[in-house]
Amino acid sequence: MTYEIDMINRDPNGLNDHVKVLFEDVLAEPDGAHSYKCLWNCAYECFNCWKGCCYKTLTLLCGIPLAIYWGCEFAIITFWHVWYISPCMRAYMINCGCLQKFYGACLQCYLQPLCDACGYFLSNIRVTSYSG
Repeated sequence: MTYEIDMINRDPNGLNDHVKVLFEDVLAEPDGAHSYKCLWNCAYECFNCWKGCCYKTLTLLCGIPLAIYWGCEFAIITFWHVWYISPCMRAYMINCGCLQKFYGACLQCYLQPLCDACGYFLSNIRVTSYSG
């Protein structure tokens, strides 16, 4: 199966929406406390430049090793689920089905006749009221 990655929208499922860090999300001047426009523009440019440079440097140094690590990690998780956890859950469900049939048979054989007898016995009770 060939899968082509989207180079424009790199988070199509919104997995990291909580990490969207824009200048406006970090620095904000309230009304009545504004700095000089040139200073605010310079701070905006510096923030974006350094954030971009640091992120790109970190991804250059750590991106490939971390991608290898996480690829192995999820391969191991997938392996355990396919070859251990899913078969264990299937065996558990099979055994639960067997126990369910056994429990149902016990209820029908032992408890149902007792409940039927009690119901028959109690169905003959008549209540009459006398007003005096």
